[in-house]
Amino acid sequence: MQISRRTISLSLLATFVSACSGGGVSSSRDTSSSMPAVPNPAFDSWVAGFRQRAAAGGISQATLDQAFRNVGYLPGVIERDRNQTEFTRTLEDYMAIAASDERVSMGKTALRQHGSTLAAIESRYGVERQVVTAIWGLESRYGTRRGDIPTISALSTLAYDGRRGAFMEKQLMAALRILQRGDITADRMVGSWAGAMGHTQFIPTSFEAFAVDFTGDGRRDIWSDNPADALASTAAYLQRNGWQKGQPWGMEVRLPAGFSTGLAGRGNARSAASWAGMGVTDTRGRPVPNHGSASILMPDGAAGPAFIVYRNFSVILRYNNAESYALGVGHLSDRILGGAPIQATFPPDALGMTIDDRKELQRLLTAKGFDTQGTDGVIGSNTEAAISAYQRSVGLPVTGQPSMDLLRRLR
Repeated sequence: MQISRRTISLSLLATFVSACSGGGVSSSRDTSSSMPAVPNPAFDSWVAGFRQRAAAGGISQATLDQAFRNVGYLPGVIERDRNQTEFTRTLEDYMAIAASDERVSMGKTALRQHGSTLAAIESRYGVERQVVTAIWGLESRYGTRRGDIPTISALSTLAYDGRRGAFMEKQLMAALRILQRGDITADRMVGSWAGAMGHTQFIPTSFEAFAVDFTGDGRRDIWSDNPADALASTAAYLQRNGWQKGQPWGMEVRLPAGFSTGLAGRGNARSAASWAGMGVTDTRGRPVPNHGSASILMPDGAAGPAFIVYRNFSVILRYNNAESYALGVGHLSDRILGGAPIQATFPPDALGMTIDDRKELQRLLTAKGFDTQGTDGVIGSNTEAAISAYQRSVGLPVTGQPSMDLLRRLR
């Protein structure tokens, strides 16, 4: 997926990626605190038919009974599926979230705490530990947000709904094979609303293709509090897709005056010498290093930051095919090792506000008693609620939207 010039999908963090027994569903439906199940006779009928197809596809009766014992229809899953494209952010906001000070600090801690495991994974699969850690950070905030939605219920709901029915039924069959193999039990098979699972949010078919038993206990347990299998599976995924140890994903660069935006894009790869000959440098003014064929990305056009990306960037895209995601992984991995924030400035957003303007807006609102729950410059529901409360208190039209006029009024 290409990043648009102004906004990108936030289905990352990410995002990010997501049937009953016998003659019907009992009253003891599987529920989640975040997404409860509701009765749906049509869903129950679909499940009964699917069970027959699954049995014909080699799934045992014992596995089917286990998987669908407490299955339920999850309307919250459908709501999320329908609305996911509405959540958009600028690249600047995305990077502020992906490599926030908190996420960087947590990543450094995770790298220390799991250093021996990550070193062993790097030795076996040839994928640098900071890259694996960064994916872990984006996918589940280092295991703290793995998801609590029953995978069989979520996938069954999506397959029944039919918008992506064939794909979701394929994922559901893969999930049943995972259960049948004994890697996990149905009650522990939980994850995101879209069926992504574990510390690094594998969908079932990716799990089947790439998950590994790094701990040697006979199970590929990406759900365990011990993240070893999940982190090793992520490294195995990247290795199998062509990761080259020692090659960076890319880096931020400076472009010469008048650099043509037509030269940017992953389809316009050139040698490092060619880019250096045009005057492309790193952020310190040095010629770009030679790590093989490379492309220039200008996600926000000439007014925003630019990046040179190498082959490993494309490998990250195999994990999540969004340039925003790959840039987030790469930048976070650098920050975890002590690298600098992005040096170039981003252009103002569609409202004419820079991230510093938005940070000031949040600080001023909070100082006046309208707490935005943070001053990161990213406008979310907490900031919108604070804006609405302030507007209401002073008799302004209640829009909940930031603006330069509002900022000037607060000053």
